[in-house]
Amino acid sequence: MTFRVMLRMEIKPDAEAAFVEEWRQGTEAVTGHPANLGQWLSKDTAQEGTYWIVSDWLDEPRFRAFEDSPAHLEHRARLHPYRSGGSFHTMELLAHIPGQAAADV
Repeated sequence: MTFRVMLRMEIKPDAEAAFVEEWRQGTEAVTGHPANLGQWLSKDTAQEGTYWIVSDWLDEPRFRAFEDSPAHLEHRARLHPYRSGGSFHTMELLAHIPGQAAADV
């Protein structure tokens, strides 16, 4: 089963553009890991300055190994100065049902 990680990040005022650029520059630290299935960055439309980073992994043990890796620790440290708060959530995906638009692509 796929293991999903969701980070909710509250970004300091006037630091959003710099945060997004730093995230883009550091994505290889995550997506370059052999157990990573992909990563997404979303901006919350209801809460100003709030972003969500979602990444999918082959399984939890391989994510946990990545979590302690030097590449991850460096990437996390580079994003930290932009944060004013946030939260960390993990889950196991149980099902995926593609929508009609996915079939048309």
